[in-house]
Amino acid sequence: MDYSPLILSLKVAVISTFFVFLAGVFIAYLLSKRDFFGKSILEALFLLPLVLPPTVVGFALLILFGKKGWIGSWLLEWFDFQIVFTWIGAVIASIVVSFPLMYQSAAAAFESLDERLSNAARTMGASEWRVFWTVVFPLAWPGLLAGLVLSFARGLGEFGATLMLAGYIPGKTDTIPMAIYFAVESGQMEKATFWVVIIITFGFSLILWVNWWSKRNIRRFSRM
Repeated sequence: MDYSPLILSLKVAVISTFFVFLAGVFIAYLLSKRDFFGKSILEALFLLPLVLPPTVVGFALLILFGKKGWIGSWLLEWFDFQIVFTWIGAVIASIVVSFPLMYQSAAAAFESLDERLSNAARTMGASEWRVFWTVVFPLAWPGLLAGLVLSFARGLGEFGATLMLAGYIPGKTDTIPMAIYFAVESGQMEKATFWVVIIITFGFSLILWVNWWSKRNIRRFSRM
């Protein structure tokens, strides 16, 4: 059995989740502290990939990163580098489709915090950076963790946008969802079943762990 789909899927999910977590937390925190004209429109754009078919998201990414795309043509001309049909394309697709989950979770976590706690830290001379790391981040962590896990799971299971942008090249862009689809297409049902069991096990374990961790923290705080 070739385990390259598992290795590539984990690689893509870990890298995409890293960038999604950083961007999601930063943007959500920034927007939670400000109200301005067009904020709702901006947030709607962030969440748009949630309601669009993955193929539509993949098509938009092709417009941007394809050989004749706005960004893709520039990369090809100046750096002789293309994103289409590479594992980097799979990472970009995973970032785009999983970012809304991280942003939504982070925004909800930050907006639910009691601003009086942050203000109390500021009155004691704490800088905004210190307020974030010592007050805001620890209190928002349960929500941020939920977004982190959901983003990882979404990146692990991404198919439509990845197929459009990265294609299917065995050993290079064959993530687990790709391996399942093309195994079924070629009649290799045992191979498809194997990968289905693997990805279901990953997803179930992640959800089980998050539920356990959340209930554990609820019980701990209720005893305080």
